[in-house]
Amino acid sequence: MSWIENRFEEGVIVTSLDWAINWGRSNSVWPMTFGLACCAIEMMAVGASRFDIDRFGAGAFRATPRQSDLMIVAGTVTYKMASRLKRLYNQMAEPKYVMAMGACTIGGGPYFKHGYHVVKGVDLVVPVDIYIPGCPPRPEALLEGLMRLQDKIRHQTRAKSVMTKAKEMALA
Repeated sequence: MSWIENRFEEGVIVTSLDWAINWGRSNSVWPMTFGLACCAIEMMAVGASRFDIDRFGAGAFRATPRQSDLMIVAGTVTYKMASRLKRLYNQMAEPKYVMAMGACTIGGGPYFKHGYHVVKGVDLVVPVDIYIPGCPPRPEALLEGLMRLQDKIRHQTRAKSVMTKAKEMALA
């Protein structure tokens, strides 16, 4: 019998560790610059002084997937660009998140019906965590999406993801 046994409630240490890790992750999100069309202008505006995404800990825009943990897909995704988007997503380190910004990214936008070259939603290429609707969405909407992503990160648990990875390895 160890000295620490029965001294804490069940799960107290794991919960505290989760809180500390998730606090750090949620307040230091590094987005990757991936602007494809007019939504990218609104994404750039969020980084400027008027909206100041730095207040939320996400102002360090990165140009390389190996240094970022959030991919903001802003604009129309074509089939030619989809393979490059998938490659960049695969190069990102875990945990990684994707934000779909704008009507063209989410569902093809005005090109949905007659645009043979447009992907009918980026979620067909990479898994999307947060959707930001609009054409183009306002910078405030992007900040709201970032806050929702931070809430999602804060409620993650390491114990659950470890069990999920163990199950995946057992099935492989």
